[in-house]
Amino acid sequence: MSNERHILLLPGSLRAGSTNETVLRTAAELAVATPGLRTTYYTGLAELPHFNPDHDQDPLPEPVAGLRAAIEAADALLVCTPEYAGTLPGSFKNLLDWTVGGVEISDKPVGWINAANPGRGGGAEATLRTVLGYTGAAVVEEACVRIPLGRGAVGPGGLVVDPVVRERIGEVLAALAAA
Repeated sequence: MSNERHILLLPGSLRAGSTNETVLRTAAELAVATPGLRTTYYTGLAELPHFNPDHDQDPLPEPVAGLRAAIEAADALLVCTPEYAGTLPGSFKNLLDWTVGGVEISDKPVGWINAANPGRGGGAEATLRTVLGYTGAAVVEEACVRIPLGRGAVGPGGLVVDPVVRERIGEVLAALAAA
């Protein structure tokens, strides 16, 4: 039996090169350098169909089955999502809606990094906490942090270069791996 911990990275933004993607790609890079830790970056957000309870049954739509399989295969989940109009972006809320009817996320350790500027992102965070409650996820409080990410913290390769921010992302990964 392996002691390896697998964290699924769930981006809440469809925007290529978003701050949220930057945070999760940096988490993936940090995990590579951490023995016993691996990550998978979920890339199917745009392919998920609109949630329809009539379709939340076997056989599931292929993208939904893939999402649920990815969640099932992970030991923990790390979310980084923007706020849009005071709440979660519709596409990410749609992803979460597809998890409510399944059991894959139930009792699974979940954390998030809020990379929004100070005074922003609270609506997305509150909605995320509410929806995760419906899924039965095990929210790991030490892995739910705010790390505002300024443009100066990101290097030309699209990864976080600020050592303090990188350390905080690493702490979130460690908290999820220990959960």
